[in-house]
Amino acid sequence: MTGTTPRALGVMRILSALVLLAVGGIHLFLVLDGVGGVLGVLFVLNAVAALVLLIGMLMLRGRLLQLTTLLSLLFVIATLAALLLALTVGLFGITEVWTFTLVPQTVVVEAIGIVVLAITTVVAFRRPARSTSTPLVAGTR
Repeated sequence: MTGTTPRALGVMRILSALVLLAVGGIHLFLVLDGVGGVLGVLFVLNAVAALVLLIGMLMLRGRLLQLTTLLSLLFVIATLAALLLALTVGLFGITEVWTFTLVPQTVVVEAIGIVVLAITTVVAFRRPARSTSTPLVAGTR
């Protein structure tokens, strides 16, 4: 198989958008649940970045979609790496424990997200890049 079907790419884009929604939603929930200070600001930035990538995942085409899938994959890898560093050696003076709110669930969601986004990235790069102006959502051209 040298290419991928548009349907496969569409399904993977939607799954990737759901992953980004979950990652951003977890961080936003934690801020609303009381995480403040520097960590709270970083969590808000994480939620905003996830939202921007989610919109790009659904709306962009061609090379811009390829860039979005790659950035989304790197974003989730970095988010999980930051959590794992905070759980082990600390990150920016912040240490985390497994019993904190949503930590185990976050690790699972982000690990699954890495797999989903890796598949989406491969599918997007195997498909020939086309116009960057046609969105995924029908009727918005």
